Amino acid sequence: MLLIGLIKSQLDLILGFAMNNVSQEHSEKEAALNSTPVNEKEKAADLQLSRELTTDDPMFDDIRHYRDDEVPEVVRRVINDSSLLGGLARNMFPSLPKFMHPVLKPVIRAILRKKFSKITDIRGCQEYVARFMEGVIKNSTDGFTYEGFDKLDPAKGYLFISNHRDISLDPAFVDMCCFYNKLDTVKIAIGDNLLRLPVATDLMKLNKSFIVKRSLSSVKDKIKAFSELSAYIGAAIRENHNVWIAQREGRAKDGNDATEDAILKMFYMYGKKLKMSFPDYVKSLNIVPVSISYEFDPGDVMKARELYEKSKNGNYTKSEFEDIDSIVSGIKGYKGRVHVSAGAPLTGEYQDAATLAHAIDTYIYSHYQLFPSVLVAAGHDEKVSEKDKSRFMERINSAPEELRPYMMKMYGTPYFNYEKCVSEISAKQESEAV
Repeated sequence: MLLIGLIKSQLDLILGFAMNNVSQEHSEKEAALNSTPVNEKEKAADLQLSRELTTDDPMFDDIRHYRDDEVPEVVRRVINDSSLLGGLARNMFPSLPKFMHPVLKPVIRAILRKKFSKITDIRGCQEYVARFMEGVIKNSTDGFTYEGFDKLDPAKGYLFISNHRDISLDPAFVDMCCFYNKLDTVKIAIGDNLLRLPVATDLMKLNKSFIVKRSLSSVKDKIKAFSELSAYIGAAIRENHNVWIAQREGRAKDGNDATEDAILKMFYMYGKKLKMSFPDYVKSLNIVPVSISYEFDPGDVMKARELYEKSKNGNYTKSEFEDIDSIVSGIKGYKGRVHVSAGAPLTGEYQDAATLAHAIDTYIYSHYQLFPSVLVAAGHDEKVSEKDKSRFMERINSAPEELRPYMMKMYGTPYFNYEKCVSEISAKQESEAV
């Protein structure tokens, strides 16, 4: 029984982050986004995209998440997947000799079957993840707060665009805000670079993740993939589903949350096919800017090391399982307080990607929580208690000395973005008053 209990506790962690693992949207060079298809096959695909589509259109079969009617068969496939059972055995008991793993597989399979026995649709999968996230909040934070989601209409679909600090938890916390406010949970983009095994694809697609084809090398293939991705997102919003995407490719390891124009241009690819203007199509997407604030970043040392290596050597090469390590540390690591703030849907007449990006950044900067960790790192700690100062500096000083300046900048940058943003807002208000 002790063995079974240990396996159960480990499964909660491993399956939780597996089903919760997400990736940011992939942005590419401006040339790829603005290029025009030239051959007949691409012209045919272009014509297909010019009509109004649904997320169930066959053209999306290779990227969409699973439908309810597909869930029971996928769950059975996951439970019986030998690579998953073997991987779970290795992760839970790394010190055991390999010949013991086959002995554990039937036990793990039985536990999986019990855990998943009541999951018959996507909603059941989402509820499983929600229970897991409630455990994460209880065990690794000092409180999770949110605002703005109660002002959104449950009957509408929104495109949530947030800053990006954690591979897995950013969309998971947004999902929890939707879950608590009885909004449709989000469809989440995940890069195909993380889907090396069929069972990994199954787990992600059970959690409403749709696939972003990041591994393509041909410019023409990338254009086609971006067009399909743009159409899928547009169709999802039109059907009143919610979608989450990060404001940029990759996490903001230096603490500077800046929206990339290329992602916004990708959104418009489908709008352009529909002959809609950029401002009109942007308004149709119901874009909601979201600011996510962590008092402490469990991955701060790993991020600082990457920045240090890039500064010292000009490049940084990730280890094979570094992203997985980041996911696990993000879930298990201490985060202090976490706050998620959602704005009202953007309705301005944004004429191009740059002005839209500025509007998104303005909301994220101005609603980022200036926790004591931010104020101390920025050198504006006059109102911070000695206890909070000491706690933060102990964290910084526990890291290797060469990484500390990068960590301080990482934590302090949001303060300067906030101050700059607030100054711009004040100046604009004064100008309009005149």
